[in-house]
Amino acid sequence: MISITHDEEERYAQLQVMALDFARHGNVDELSKMINAGLNVDLCDTKGNTLLMLASYNNQEEVVKYLIKNDASIDKKNDRGQTPLAGVCFKGYLNIVKLLVENGANIYEDNGLGTTPITFASIFGHKEIVIYLTKERPNRVYSALSSIIFLYKREV
Repeated sequence: MISITHDEEERYAQLQVMALDFARHGNVDELSKMINAGLNVDLCDTKGNTLLMLASYNNQEEVVKYLIKNDASIDKKNDRGQTPLAGVCFKGYLNIVKLLVENGANIYEDNGLGTTPITFASIFGHKEIVIYLTKERPNRVYSALSSIIFLYKREV
């Protein structure tokens, strides 16, 4: 029976950390080498954040495109129950929101206590994202919530 050594196990753990950093920092060339060699495209960190979540959250558009093209799970939740789309709606990166939605991300996915990506965009004042997410799917509740939050933020 073949088994890996302790040193090999440690090296594999180091390679996983490198891959997560490549996603976070936009190094698509190095990350693609690892995925092409067999690394799981849905690799997660210790908090359940996938490569796609980390790339999205850090506005790494080329990495996001690469991961989507290689069948990354678009709505895979982290340990806090958040999807990549919810994280991006919190951060405010419309370009990444569009990429995720155009590739099937669920804009109504429950990210905890009934909050959706649209809720995050509304709460954090990302009006352009709210408009994008609701333009083809009008929802009066989200529109009203967004208006109230934007008015409140303008007064404060």
